[in-house]
Amino acid sequence: MDWKTLQALLSGVNKYSTAFGRIWLSIVFVFRVLVYVVAAERVWGDEQKDFDCNTKQPGCTNVCYDHYFPISHIRLWALQLIFVTCPSLLVIMHVAYREDRERKNREKNGEGCPKLYSNTGKKHGGLWWTYILSLFFKLTIEITFLYLLHWMWDSFDLPRLVKCSNVDPCPNIVDCYIARPTEKKVFTYFMVGASSICIVLTVCEIFYLIFKRVCSHHSSKPRCVTQEGDKHRLSSFDEWLMK
Repeated sequence: MDWKTLQALLSGVNKYSTAFGRIWLSIVFVFRVLVYVVAAERVWGDEQKDFDCNTKQPGCTNVCYDHYFPISHIRLWALQLIFVTCPSLLVIMHVAYREDRERKNREKNGEGCPKLYSNTGKKHGGLWWTYILSLFFKLTIEITFLYLLHWMWDSFDLPRLVKCSNVDPCPNIVDCYIARPTEKKVFTYFMVGASSICIVLTVCEIFYLIFKRVCSHHSSKPRCVTQEGDKHRLSSFDEWLMK
């Protein structure tokens, strides 16, 4: 996986993010992607090779490993990082759509024509909703993956010894030992902690944007537009529909 390409794509989100969003992106790349690439992959690289069981029954070790690790921690974290960063691309795509509309408007009406948007990257109108939806998507993905990690391994703990029972072709109860369980436990708690911090930042950003939107709505005064002698008051929602 090319993490540099993903970082290059998401670095543009900083221009349209709030302070919470910039902190979130920094934590994702420094404490999650960088830790994943530099250290976590090496820690979990020997998990299946050094998964030892006290039996020589052919296939038993592989079956016990698959039973206890239906999906590897490292692959689950990779999926989590991919899914949690993809919603941010919606914001970039929406801004690109606005810029394309602005370019076509200039080509059609000339360089001196009125702009469709005062700032294509400003979070108002449809872009505000896109940004909020991307935050809810990220929040849902983070919580879902934390729940999966907790559910599949019955908490975030990694025991030194696991007992494999009633799994063919293993005879009776087989004791299996995880390689470097303490080191892997430390990285598991670290990744869970970083994910929890990202959840808190995402929730703070959602409340911040909603609070700012409500304050802006109450502080804005309705304008009056005279048309054929009649005055019509335009609400903020009507103004948004016109943009």
